[in-house]
Amino acid sequence: MSGMAIISADDFRHLFVNNKPLMDVRAPVEFAEGAFPNAINLPILDDAQRHDIGCVFALSGQEAAIARGLELASPDVRAQRMGAWLLHARRYPDGYLYCYRGGLRSRTAQQWLMEAGVNYPLIEGGYKSMRRFLLGELQRLSESSRLLVVAGATAVGKTDFLLDYGRSIDLEGHANHRGSAFGAMPDSQPSQIDFENAMIIDWIQKDAAGPGPILIEAESRLIGRLNLPAPLQAAMNQAPQVRLLASSYDRLQRLRRDYIQFALDFFLKEQPTPDGAWDKLHKSIQSSFDRIRKRLGGARHQQLSRLLPEAIQLLRSQQDWSGFDVIFKQLLTEYYDKMYDYQLSQQQERVVFTGEHQDLLQWLNEYQCDWSSQILHTGSEVP
Repeated sequence: MSGMAIISADDFRHLFVNNKPLMDVRAPVEFAEGAFPNAINLPILDDAQRHDIGCVFALSGQEAAIARGLELASPDVRAQRMGAWLLHARRYPDGYLYCYRGGLRSRTAQQWLMEAGVNYPLIEGGYKSMRRFLLGELQRLSESSRLLVVAGATAVGKTDFLLDYGRSIDLEGHANHRGSAFGAMPDSQPSQIDFENAMIIDWIQKDAAGPGPILIEAESRLIGRLNLPAPLQAAMNQAPQVRLLASSYDRLQRLRRDYIQFALDFFLKEQPTPDGAWDKLHKSIQSSFDRIRKRLGGARHQQLSRLLPEAIQLLRSQQDWSGFDVIFKQLLTEYYDKMYDYQLSQQQERVVFTGEHQDLLQWLNEYQCDWSSQILHTGSEVP
């Protein structure tokens, strides 16, 4: 991939598979709306300058807008931009720069760098072309990639299993949400576009690593406030499933870790006092109860809400998890497991294996060997 521009889909694939560093010279507001995980925002125009030039363009046309841009590029502004760009180019000499369409902003940045002795390639078509490429890859992979959906009841360790297996796409990790009413993370979710970009790039990289199935966790249409793209939903709804099992003890331990301890550790770092952290934890859990109040029923919702302060006090004062264990057991038996059993009954014909963590790993290794062997001998993918 040589020269001053990336011009083909093959180049884009190489860029994303190899996590090439990207210098995004769009304005911060554009970057916040959607970006790539391997991009750093070093804008040529700040938000106010971009708005100013946009107004001039709308009123007086391109030439006037260019003139206004040159006027705003004072020696101090240019020196500031150049300092950041040169530092980035020296730190990431194998990187590329782009603006929204690969137009005036990125070409200006490239020209300024060339005048400073740095030949830094730009991406023709810019962010818009790369985003279009990723959406095309999403459609291609959804139609051609071999997915195995990992299903299982709440807290059986589906995410742990995906990370252990490796050849998988962690949708909840990309969404920064665990997928259930209690799955909100202490910090915020990414934008919809950032979620999609990161997920598609991850999928491209896993697909490029070689043939074989790619694991993905069973999810509903929404992960928190983020939508699963329609092509991915369709592929997941048709893919075979493997079912993960875990003991009641392991599920309780995982609920303690993922839904309480993780959030508490975050709040203790974020809040100025321990009292504030424990109060945030209480409000967070109560908010989760409130989100599923209709499904719980009024009486059960009130009962869990009454149990919560005592559970928090026991954990805080004595490191005693028994109060939360009572809550978790009720949630699992009266809410989550009933919901899961219904879903299982609707999708039983798609299940190809059921087992605990190590059993499933062993089965997948054998499945992968069979898959690779059949491709090797037939020259085509197994059905």
